[in-house]
Amino acid sequence: MIFIGAGLPILLSVLAPLQPQQTVPSQDPGAIVRRVAASSILAAQEYRIGVVDGQVVAPAEVEEARLFLEEARRSAGGLPPDPASQPGATLDSLLALVKRLGPPETLDARVRDLAAGLSARYGVPLDELPARPPDLVRGAEVYQANCSGCHGDLGRGDGAMAAGLDPAPSNLADWPALRDQSPLDFYRRVNIGVVGTAMPAFEDRLPPRDRWAVALYASTLRLPPASGEAPGELKNFAATGKMSDSELLDSLGTAQDGSGGGLVWLSAVRSHQAQSTAAGDVLTQVRGEVDSAAALARIGDPGAGAMTLTAYMTFEQVERELRAKDAGLAAELEGEFAALRAAVALGAGPDLDAVRLRLTEALDRAANALGEGLSPVNLFIQSFVIMLREGLEAILIVGALTAFLAKMGAADRRRHVNAGVLAAIVASLLTALALETVFHLSPAHQEALEGLTMVIATAVLFYVSYWLLSKMEVVKWSHFVTSKVHHAVTSGSALALASAAFLAVYREGFETVLFYKALVISSGPALGLAPIAAGMLVGGLLLVAVYVAMNRFGVRLPLKPFFAVTSAFLYYMAFVFAGAGVAELQAGGFVSLTPVSWAPRIPALGIHPSAETLAAQGVLILLALVAVVWTFALEPRRALAAERRRAGEAVA
Repeated sequence: MIFIGAGLPILLSVLAPLQPQQTVPSQDPGAIVRRVAASSILAAQEYRIGVVDGQVVAPAEVEEARLFLEEARRSAGGLPPDPASQPGATLDSLLALVKRLGPPETLDARVRDLAAGLSARYGVPLDELPARPPDLVRGAEVYQANCSGCHGDLGRGDGAMAAGLDPAPSNLADWPALRDQSPLDFYRRVNIGVVGTAMPAFEDRLPPRDRWAVALYASTLRLPPASGEAPGELKNFAATGKMSDSELLDSLGTAQDGSGGGLVWLSAVRSHQAQSTAAGDVLTQVRGEVDSAAALARIGDPGAGAMTLTAYMTFEQVERELRAKDAGLAAELEGEFAALRAAVALGAGPDLDAVRLRLTEALDRAANALGEGLSPVNLFIQSFVIMLREGLEAILIVGALTAFLAKMGAADRRRHVNAGVLAAIVASLLTALALETVFHLSPAHQEALEGLTMVIATAVLFYVSYWLLSKMEVVKWSHFVTSKVHHAVTSGSALALASAAFLAVYREGFETVLFYKALVISSGPALGLAPIAAGMLVGGLLLVAVYVAMNRFGVRLPLKPFFAVTSAFLYYMAFVFAGAGVAELQAGGFVSLTPVSWAPRIPALGIHPSAETLAAQGVLILLALVAVVWTFALEPRRALAAERRRAGEAVA
């Protein structure tokens, strides 16, 4: 029993009938041919396991073989009548062979003849494998959502729902039992399900990208962790996806039992993933694959259909990102790919050329949409302001500490301040390392982490912006600094001094790490880190100059204009991150996406045409208005009233 029980079996057993009478998912002859061939091939594989030397050694496998053949016979009824091929009669004879326990080799040969005959008769390529390896990270997500309930997290058939299932879910971690299975075999099972079990057909439930991803992921559960690189000639999934583990071990020249490191090398081949590329590079590859599919279709090459599938699966790498930015264009491209598949099936003609032209034009618009973002100058300025603003506050507070110590004649205690500053810098670097580690260890939740980081950065940026606004007056700033350093200086405690310096610097360091991570996410891969690094460097050099000017020459900063300008700029960054953060969460499917046709897309402002991103930015605008009214109207009146009340009490 192989790959039984994927999905939510109890619910699906009600929604998707488990008897052989279930309906054919599609009346497209090509889809029916592939379904008949896949069911028959799987039947032959199961029968080979269940019957040895004319004796039944695994009754469950023989029963599965019969069920697969019955499914193929039922599906064949949907094909146009064809006296020449008569697949129904052939399948009836195969069922009779299984019933009398005929030789597995005979069944295997006749099944392959049937599949080849159907493929030639209807002009349908049976095995359309993508050229690029399916995404294992996505496969793990699909597996957890649809398969782990029965098969268990590690594929051992011990999921939470497995106890009540008959037959029981198979053990996907049993390498000896599965060594003759290829990812293509898993894909066939994902497509058509296993009749008579809790595993439904996912052909109409999941897109091709997800079906291939979960099939490849499931085929790796029987293998140890990968080590090393797959040989160059075995990095082509279009070739290795058809090969069983036994066939791959032959190609690797290792022992058939997997000893001598064979299984580790095998895992490296199965786990090989193509390097991720920028959206523009992905779309360039899609254009080339679309052109290749059209060219193959014009000469009647049966590989045209497989190339069309490859182009679509390549596009899927950027589809979610595009949908978050322009849902209408993403839907248009989905439709054009379906039209291309239909046109390729018909071969050369005006329809094929028209579809290819429309698809290419839509891909060009997608490249423009995905390429829009913050300009290098914008990134440089934001990076510069982050470094200058965060570093300057730390310098001002630490400078106040050292100045107070000098006035008190305790300059020797500066070493405690320096120790606190050094500890804060180390802690900030460790924070940055921890944040990157979280992102590295959780690739399956990349969009969620990126979106959450930007949303948190939005909240902190808005708070800092408001805080600067409230401290614009020199008197208020002086009071804030005095309250920070008075206890540390007067307590006489070395720990108090070090702690005050540490907290002042680490707070700014933590904010800096958070803001820069959000800025890197918002920049995207196209521009790289150069503008951000340049802004960081220039900001750092200016901080050094400010520090020297203040400590060596007694220069005083114009705090009010500085705080006003940086407050406004930090609010602008919060506004951009709010829109971009929600868009990231939408791209990962964690926040709903409601397109708004009237709204523009302005990447420099983080504006995206969706109700959710606009709502988040609308809340930020409302909060900004409240902050301005409170800071410049209500709070001064309240402070003045309190001052008058205290004056009146003093007179009394």
